[in-house]
Amino acid sequence: MNFTELGIDSDITGVLAEKGIIDAFPIQEQTIPLALSGQDIIGQAKTGTGKTLGFGLPLLQRIGTAPTPGVKALVVTPTRELATQVYEDLELAVRDRETVVVPIYGGKGYEEQIKQIKDGAQVLVATPGRLIDLMNQRIISLSNVTEIVLDEADKMLDLGFLPDIERIFDRLPAVRHTMLFSATMPGPILNLARRFMSNPVHIRVTDPDEGITQKNIRHLVYRAHPLDKDEMIARMLQAEGREKAVIFMRTKRSASKLLDELRDRGFQVAAVHGDMNQEQRERSMAAFKAGKKDVLIATDVAARGIDVDDVTHVINYTIPDDEETYLHRVGRTGRAGRTGIAVTLIDWDDLRRWGLIAKALELGDDEPLETYSSSPHFYEELNIPEGTKGRLASAAPAVNARKSSRNSDGKSGGSSARKSSRPRRRTRRKVEADGSTPADASTQASDNAESSPAPTAGDANGESPRKPRRRRRRKPSGANGTDGGSAPTASDAATE
Repeated sequence: MNFTELGIDSDITGVLAEKGIIDAFPIQEQTIPLALSGQDIIGQAKTGTGKTLGFGLPLLQRIGTAPTPGVKALVVTPTRELATQVYEDLELAVRDRETVVVPIYGGKGYEEQIKQIKDGAQVLVATPGRLIDLMNQRIISLSNVTEIVLDEADKMLDLGFLPDIERIFDRLPAVRHTMLFSATMPGPILNLARRFMSNPVHIRVTDPDEGITQKNIRHLVYRAHPLDKDEMIARMLQAEGREKAVIFMRTKRSASKLLDELRDRGFQVAAVHGDMNQEQRERSMAAFKAGKKDVLIATDVAARGIDVDDVTHVINYTIPDDEETYLHRVGRTGRAGRTGIAVTLIDWDDLRRWGLIAKALELGDDEPLETYSSSPHFYEELNIPEGTKGRLASAAPAVNARKSSRNSDGKSGGSSARKSSRPRRRTRRKVEADGSTPADASTQASDNAESSPAPTAGDANGESPRKPRRRRRRKPSGANGTDGGSAPTASDAATE
């Protein structure tokens, strides 16, 4: 069905159609009609299947085309990245309406967010921390909220946000429309629903022949040597049919290290991890979505905020902590009905833990095959062209240019750079009659030539600058008594 048939207003469907969004996904078909009627909903579907528009379109339509100023609808997300993604989808849908959607999350200044709220924004997409902060400052009031959505509720519990969620619901009106969406539905989520929802309908959308993982994602698992992983990834990124790729790392330090490595190999890479501020993260995500960068390196902080349809490969540099994290990682590919490939590289020490994850996800009991960057089956399964190496051909000139630049600056590049940047000064110093030690001869000669007048007969009082040694060698006795210098001593002669 298309969105018009589901009852969505023409101004919204027209905007979506311009972006090629016409037909609804199964989760949208089942949730939109119920949500439009005001039914509380627990929506469960695998990531990448359209949950955002499933709750977002009814929410926007229910508050009207020109809502009065003040917060009428609230979407709470566990991470900044997910808040940004939801905000962008809702902002697109209300392009032809007077509704104002505002993202509220940490890592950015308060001023612009506070201004938009005071100017009468009607829809907030917020993370719990910043939302409660502004509520405590009495800048945000939830007393008139009629629509509330918890997105990725299971992740909120994982991150310890349950007390914050309870505080938020305490500020909401007793009569409201509540929707809760998540890819997984553990027991605590159902308990949360019982406390804060009114007779919710649980909608779970899966294909009849689908297991725990999405059937449109191909899962490949290799036992890899840590020192060979970078080379394996560099060759994977040159596979035929590869569009955008997301590489998940366990730590922010390893993410930064791989970023530098792949850039040096010639790939267009961006990163999102905890050592980056919010502005840097948003720039990276924007470059990735726009196609300026086609490889994104991320820690799990970004796993639920990457909503890009043309991600064809997800690579787990190291295995995730559990099966749910694995599902959310690999869910960055195979989105919007497309196919994808998920590759996991396993260290020897992680075999037992991977066995537990694979069993929980029904991925099979076979032990991962020992694989190297030169293994024939590695090339065949990933459709990597024969003869591919781990460095792009365009990377060599760039590397040479960097080396040349460093050499010209005298900062590196071997002994030749050091020689060119540090001229040798093999000059002897002697003690003057007054006990002082003049500068080396070459410097003194230069100073004399640039700033001192030529000595005259009137300079015989010894106050004029001393002559360079080369003149003293020619006239050691100070010919005609006019050079103002004393005759060289035995020590001077020995030194010279």
